Amino acid sequence: MSDSESTPMSTPMSAARRDTSYGPPDAEARRRTLSSGVASKDCDAEPIHIPGGIQPHGFLLALAGDLRIVQASDNVPTLTGAPVETLLGETLDAVFGAAGARRVAQAAATAALDDAPLYIGPVDVTPSSSERSMRFDVTLHRHDGTLIVEMEAAAATGDGFASMYPLVRTFARGLQDAASVQQLAELAVREVRAITGFGRVMLYSFDDEGRSHVLAEDRDGSYPSFLHQFFPASDIPRQARALYLKNRIRLVADVNYKPARLVPDVNPITGRPTDLTYATLRSFSPVHLEYMRNMGTHASMSVSIVVRGQLWGLISCHDHDARIVPFNTRVAVEHLGHMLSLQIEAKEERAEGEYLAALRRTMGRLISAMGEHENFVAGLQAVPQDVLSFARSAGAAIVFDDQVTLLGATPDEDTVGALTHWLTEHTSGIWATDSLAREWPPAKAHEDRACGVLAVPVSQIFRNYLLWFRPEVMQTIKWAGEPVKIENADGASAPRTSFSPWLETVRGHSAMWRQGEIEIASELRGALLNIVLRRAEERAELATELARANKELEAFSYSVSHDLRAPLRHIAGYGDLLREQEGERMSDKSRRFLNNMLDSARFAGTLVDDLLTFSQMGRAALRPAPVDLGQLVRGVVQEFEVEGSGRRIEWVIGDLPRVTGDAAFLQLALRNLISNAVKYTRTRESAKIEIFATRNGDEYVMGVRDNGVGFDMKYAAKLFGVFQRLHRAEEFEGTGIGLANVRRIVERHEGRTWAEGRLGKGAVFYFSLPVVYRNAGGAQGGKGARGARQPGASGTNSRRNHA
Repeated sequence: MSDSESTPMSTPMSAARRDTSYGPPDAEARRRTLSSGVASKDCDAEPIHIPGGIQPHGFLLALAGDLRIVQASDNVPTLTGAPVETLLGETLDAVFGAAGARRVAQAAATAALDDAPLYIGPVDVTPSSSERSMRFDVTLHRHDGTLIVEMEAAAATGDGFASMYPLVRTFARGLQDAASVQQLAELAVREVRAITGFGRVMLYSFDDEGRSHVLAEDRDGSYPSFLHQFFPASDIPRQARALYLKNRIRLVADVNYKPARLVPDVNPITGRPTDLTYATLRSFSPVHLEYMRNMGTHASMSVSIVVRGQLWGLISCHDHDARIVPFNTRVAVEHLGHMLSLQIEAKEERAEGEYLAALRRTMGRLISAMGEHENFVAGLQAVPQDVLSFARSAGAAIVFDDQVTLLGATPDEDTVGALTHWLTEHTSGIWATDSLAREWPPAKAHEDRACGVLAVPVSQIFRNYLLWFRPEVMQTIKWAGEPVKIENADGASAPRTSFSPWLETVRGHSAMWRQGEIEIASELRGALLNIVLRRAEERAELATELARANKELEAFSYSVSHDLRAPLRHIAGYGDLLREQEGERMSDKSRRFLNNMLDSARFAGTLVDDLLTFSQMGRAALRPAPVDLGQLVRGVVQEFEVEGSGRRIEWVIGDLPRVTGDAAFLQLALRNLISNAVKYTRTRESAKIEIFATRNGDEYVMGVRDNGVGFDMKYAAKLFGVFQRLHRAEEFEGTGIGLANVRRIVERHEGRTWAEGRLGKGAVFYFSLPVVYRNAGGAQGGKGARGARQPGASGTNSRRNHA
């Protein structure tokens, strides 16, 4: 709205209040719109750098390269006594006199003046049309090809700089003693008011949205206080901020001044209005001057506080009466502003450095804990306080391999899982927000725990995250007047007229995430990825060693199994001959011993055969071809019906798919599963065995269900291991290798195996096969990627994780 700082003067009244969520609401009426965020477009577009005139307490000349006058302010005749038009094209002697002109010429020839105003000191000016000499403070700068000379009446008596030095020295000492930015601000407003004599001096800083917050204030009792109040971003439009970075001190000596326009209107050198960005006397926007009148301020001065190249804030001075601040005083205050900017930057960098150092120490403890445990999740769980303090959060979540680990105050596991799905699809890299519900509406129900989130992905492939949560922080902002933009009847913006304290409650935001926190989180992510990578390399090395050992074990078991078959057959054969030839002459006890020996020999032979088959599973190459599982199952069922010894079994065979695989191996797997069902339903008068199949995404799921003795699910993980039995051999015969063979066959076909059961209620044994056969290493006995996967499940395979 203005091209200078807006610090309203009003009599404090009872504060109005508004409660908002996620910032200010829409326009309240046709002529009033909220402006707490961004300045209006018409204010932003106002060409405040080319006002076409200056404040009349000084004079301005625009010179060409040969130092001839091409433009002059129309108040120059009060100095020269001649019409301003008569000066155009003349040398500088016409205004300054020969001596003054030489001094300006020397400075113009030797100093760096491009976009850099230079004070050349007090100059005695004797216009050619006058015999009277006057002393002026003169500044020069060159911009857009034009040399601009500004003149202001010099202080009448005394050494102004000498009188300013003690005050500035006191301020400099105080800067060193100040322990915080707040103390710096309080010192600055006291010293600036002492130096300048203004009725009220404030210092305020800008936030990321452009709002200004009054940090410190020093004032006469007749001025209202605006300490700790906020001013909307629209009070200082974008182009005014850009101007403040270039010209760091500005003075409005009398709000009711009549501008001295430049003659001619267009600069003959550029063909455009003269750019007065760096001019000390630049005239101000009429809108800003009206704004000052509305708040009862007749004179104002502001000094920019620039930190790390950005407009950090302003020192703002106001007075009820017109006030021309001497040039030397302005220079002293400008110098004070430079020192203050450096001290604020140093204080902020020191505070930030200390905070980052503390974060890095916490990060070191986290890395150490992760390195001491088998996996990084366990390491973080071991130091929950460090995890939370790392990001100054109330809660954190670790999402890894579809498992959610919660620490502190967080949403539930389902919500965290849903959030990671959204993050995967809508964000990349480290992502942070102080208003998650704005981005992801389901978070609205969890703002007491997760209003803000810092998300750190720990994988570029999988949905693995570290998440930190911050709760909602309800904030009450005390505005210096209701933050509205008022429009005139023609739709143009007009300055605010009311500046009574006005309260706004803002909800839906957490504490902001600092840039340093995000940077340290990135470092932690790098360290974590290194740990995960190292663990992966260790596992890969171990897997290689295990694969070698497995091959050696398979070769050994194959050799031993093959070599044992003949002796065991000889034992069984000779035992049978002995029983046939000598059985009648044996005692009952000897015959019992002989029968036990034959039973053991046959069992050992079966065990050796099964071991041989198991070892061959990893050695024999697969011969994939189209296989009709329905036909395979019916053939196996027919075998058992022939061998059923009169048992009644109800067979229910569903629609089974055609797959690609090794028919012989798949038949063996089905035979083992069906044999298992037949065996464990033997105690049932009415046995029922069901073989069925369903499709689940990119795989077929086959199942063999029986109504036999079942098993306890706590032992489900043991079922498919070698020599694992859940029942005594005296109850149900078997070698304990059949289900291990099933798993090996299925894994070589890139599938999975699992089971469900209840004691006394039967069991279901599942295996899956891919819809599209890929043979990812299957022909060489390797396990495909699917064999290692253990996703959550639903429907018929809801317990597959027990495999």
